[in-house]
Amino acid sequence: MPQYQIWFNQAQTHIFEIELMITTPKSPQRLSLPAWIPGSYMIREFSKNIVEINACDDGGDCPISKVDKHTWSVQSKNGPLRIRYTVYAWDLSVRMAHFDQTHAYFNGTSVFLCAHGHEEAPHEVQLHRPKGQEYAKWRIATTLKPKHEDPTEFGTFSATNYDDLIDHPVEIADYTRIEFEACGVPHEMVITGIHRADTERLGRDLKTICEAQIQFFGTPAPMERYVFMTMALGGYGGLEHRSSTSLLCSRNDLPQRHETHTVSEKYKTFLGLCSHEYFHTWNVKRIRPAVFTPYDLSQEGYTTLLWAFEGITSYYDDLFLRRTGLIDTKTYLGLVAKNATRILKGNGRTKQSLADSSFYAWTKFYRQDENAPNAIVSYYGKGALVALALDLYLRRETDGACSLDCVMRKLWKEHGQPNIGVPENGIERIAEACSGVDLSYFFEQYVHGTNDPPLQSLLKDFGVKWTISQTEKPVEGDWQAGDLGVRTGTSAGGVKLLNVYDNGAAQACGLSAGDIVIAIDGIKTEAKTFATLIASYPIGAELTIHAFRRDVLMTFTAKLQAKSSHFVHLEAIDSSEIEETVRLRRQSWLTPNGGR
Repeated sequence: MPQYQIWFNQAQTHIFEIELMITTPKSPQRLSLPAWIPGSYMIREFSKNIVEINACDDGGDCPISKVDKHTWSVQSKNGPLRIRYTVYAWDLSVRMAHFDQTHAYFNGTSVFLCAHGHEEAPHEVQLHRPKGQEYAKWRIATTLKPKHEDPTEFGTFSATNYDDLIDHPVEIADYTRIEFEACGVPHEMVITGIHRADTERLGRDLKTICEAQIQFFGTPAPMERYVFMTMALGGYGGLEHRSSTSLLCSRNDLPQRHETHTVSEKYKTFLGLCSHEYFHTWNVKRIRPAVFTPYDLSQEGYTTLLWAFEGITSYYDDLFLRRTGLIDTKTYLGLVAKNATRILKGNGRTKQSLADSSFYAWTKFYRQDENAPNAIVSYYGKGALVALALDLYLRRETDGACSLDCVMRKLWKEHGQPNIGVPENGIERIAEACSGVDLSYFFEQYVHGTNDPPLQSLLKDFGVKWTISQTEKPVEGDWQAGDLGVRTGTSAGGVKLLNVYDNGAAQACGLSAGDIVIAIDGIKTEAKTFATLIASYPIGAELTIHAFRRDVLMTFTAKLQAKSSHFVHLEAIDSSEIEETVRLRRQSWLTPNGGR
């Protein structure tokens, strides 16, 4: 049984001290760290953070040599083998490890060396309390199984095998703890960081979301206990695990005590994040592509299905907020419109299919450059739109007898519960089996092709009006401002062009991403006034633009174009103005038991 110990005594240097003992080592014994973490499809080379490593057995020091970038080989002849190593933990994200005087956080993929040949054996890890009175209130938050009564106390925790060990992140701090039950399952949220959150409301809202999702797939829930680990330390993101999730947010994203009757924009986004990661408990942690059954964390795992596992999850995260009544229909449609606007803005959607976006996530989506909006499409964002289209299409074509809800439950029954990986054509196959509808054209055009899903016509059949305009909000009058076709950021002395969009005025005149615009028509430009200045010119106006490219001052003449019509507006048509069948169709889609 591989046994680990971790000491947290070097907060000022951000170093974890770790020992791995292998009672009956192989000869030689190979050790490695994963190259990536499930849920984040990018090679991250966690081994780069190992600072020192050595080995010994009962006979003394053992030779240790590097095999490749994340693998070591140790020669041992006398009794148990002990590997001692240190890990640098200074990545404040949900993917790696972070350690300072305020908390310690890690994913197992960053700290637990895998002992080859022992992967299927039970594993144990002993977590030692840091020395010093300032750490007296620190507690543990993890869903690893404790070998002592209180799971928040330091001590020994166990896992059934190595894959289980690395799928339970650990947060250690003087945190805020919120407890509730969802369908009889104990749940917690722990919040690290200074905050003034309304914890009672947060617990109540999370309980509502969790119970709705458990009931959606059917009881009993697939976990014995669940923990939301929230680092309210700035930033934004989440990563799913089999019985927990790691979340990163700003303290202002949490519900504030004075916001008793409102859902702020920030809190709405945070609830959507919680809903998203919780839905992954089923969709990707248990219903998952065949290539991930089991995971091979030493190299990339290619699949065309990430659009389904992330895109469908992105569709349901906000839909559950609507179905549970945490937001109203107007707010929900606003979220859908915002995502549609974001996707339609990028020309990359006309060049890359959802299947290809999924397949090339390792090299394109997770390694985006300044040309990304012109070259790729998000399998999260467009995946959510295609999931919406598929749901509405199935509901319409089967007169409500089948929906995407039915598809997800069948995926859970046939793949998630028995732990059978979904083949590359599995989503289409099950959707057709559920509905009796031929979906070959739908998948050919919108998943394997680059066409936009026909949401305008589909939404109309559900009593929702889809319109597109050149502005975020309707404007009066005939004035039409010109557009340069760029996304900008701040820079000392000017405005930095972050993205230059295909077929826009900036690209046509020769401006490039990275250029620093310092003046327009002789007027000094600043980031805070740049958009207003451009908008003061009409379509067709010619601007003289001075910009630095590296250290060379260049002059460009740009002819402003009309803004792309990519602002989507969605509006639920009044029930009195639509047919009864349409009203009932919309109600079935958006109400708590939609699709049942």
